Amino acid sequence: MERTGSQLIVEALKKEGVDLIFGYPGGAVIPIFDVLYDHPEVELVLNRHEQGSVHAADGYARATGKVGVCLATSGPGATNTITGLATANFDSIPIVCITGQVPRNMIGNDAFQEADTQGLTRPVSKHNYLVTRRADLGRVLKEAFYIAQTGRPGPVIVDIPKDVLNTILDDEYPEEVSLRGYNPVYKGHSRQIHKAAEALNNAQKPLFYIGGGMHLSGAQDIFRQIVDKTGIPVTSSLMGLGILEQEDPNFLGMIGMHGTVAANQAITDCDLLFSIGVRFDDRATGDLNRFATHADIIHIDIDPTTISRNVAVKIPIVGDARTVLEEVAPLLEESKAHDWIDEIKTRKKLNPLDESVPGPGLSPGHIIRQIGHVFPQGIICTEVGQNQMWTALFYPFNRTRSWLTSGGLGTMGYGFPAALGAQAGLPDKRVIDIAGDGSIQMNIQELATCVDQKLPVIIAILNNGYLGMVRQWQELFHKKRYSHTCLTAAGQDNGPWNTDAQTPPPYHPDFVMLAKAYGAEGIRVTKEEEIIPALEKAKSITDRPIVIDFLIDKEANVWPMVPPGAGLDQYITGQEA
Repeated sequence: MERTGSQLIVEALKKEGVDLIFGYPGGAVIPIFDVLYDHPEVELVLNRHEQGSVHAADGYARATGKVGVCLATSGPGATNTITGLATANFDSIPIVCITGQVPRNMIGNDAFQEADTQGLTRPVSKHNYLVTRRADLGRVLKEAFYIAQTGRPGPVIVDIPKDVLNTILDDEYPEEVSLRGYNPVYKGHSRQIHKAAEALNNAQKPLFYIGGGMHLSGAQDIFRQIVDKTGIPVTSSLMGLGILEQEDPNFLGMIGMHGTVAANQAITDCDLLFSIGVRFDDRATGDLNRFATHADIIHIDIDPTTISRNVAVKIPIVGDARTVLEEVAPLLEESKAHDWIDEIKTRKKLNPLDESVPGPGLSPGHIIRQIGHVFPQGIICTEVGQNQMWTALFYPFNRTRSWLTSGGLGTMGYGFPAALGAQAGLPDKRVIDIAGDGSIQMNIQELATCVDQKLPVIIAILNNGYLGMVRQWQELFHKKRYSHTCLTAAGQDNGPWNTDAQTPPPYHPDFVMLAKAYGAEGIRVTKEEEIIPALEKAKSITDRPIVIDFLIDKEANVWPMVPPGAGLDQYITGQEA
């Protein structure tokens, strides 16, 4: 069938089951937008910035389990995607990003809006292509979707010159893909699986450590069965939250810099660490010389380059988490480590999370608990910083794919557009972005997108007038020298919040007025008794986004905390500081 490159792209999207994409037009991709004009079955959400498009595709992918697709033009359009691509690459999120490029005869001539997209995105993607022949376009797109979602998932970029988009060719979108040398391993080695099961059955102080790979592989149900069968306690990385219910008696919470006391103690004292789909990143492990020093480590991961990268692994198993766990499960027995399990559960009871704050402002921990009360089945997104860590500690996560956050890159400005993408993909769910007053401003232009799309995303801003996590470090490690982290109107900390409703807020912007300017709903909450009514009001609004500006305590900190460079056994709880 004769068609242009742009027509083949839209045909490819339909063949891959894509009915929703995120994007922003520009000169080099006008031919694609022109074809989309006649194909409403592929809906395009018009973001207000290309970074918002990538994060939205990312949030859509994390929440739905499908491949997220975004579309951007050449030059600055493509470069604006890089932060989002790096975010997705770190967290192994499947995205296909299609970018326009200047015509082939102008590449390398400093043409208007030209950038070396392939070169720029190589370090932040799983794979990328520059399509220089119209005849290759179908094969490349087929490979892009296949690579993005197989093995360890990740973003794939397809950069297409404008003249390739306009070239007519008689071809079809391929039904199958063949990639020599790319053969992801899903099934674990049988001998290694038996060794791992035997080690776990005989351990005196066994511990599970789970990560984001569990969500990606759909391993929640089989892991639940294993925990019920063995009774072994479980810790999590930031990205593994939601696999087990937060209130499950076997679940100790996340480990790491802001991990729970019980989880960090368990890592320090265990003699066998059975880890699944984790990266052992520095925020999770702290000082590697003090990490799990008494333990033999088992590590299951689909990416062989992850295993033994940061910690010494005694029993490596390369494979898909769910597939391997399904093979391990029949070999496991109820744990005989009753003393250890009792001790761990006692430690958890003795070290509850503390939501108290030092000053008169609202407690962020209490607000997040109330969000969990009103929206127990919500899909929760965060920005990065204190808002992210408070949410990880206090929200009652209870199922897979309900927790969307930038774990590896730590991208401020991620949460809101990711929430937009999740809400667009799952219109029957309620999506809540928990943000800081600094991070929300990095992509707040997407309020216009949400209003236009009638997406009822709830943006809960924990407003302390600071870049809170940096301020916390300045308080603890730089003698309260709050250098350029105060966001209040005067550029300096001017005491407790003035909660007089008649007085303009002492910071920029006024989030309530800003929300209304975009056509969204805006609510300010200054008193504890206003929290639930504000959340209930937000729940009742289903045709537009809602911004809730919570004025939290200005010097509330995230506790516990492991200081930078310290071991997980060297945590502070706030009582010592």
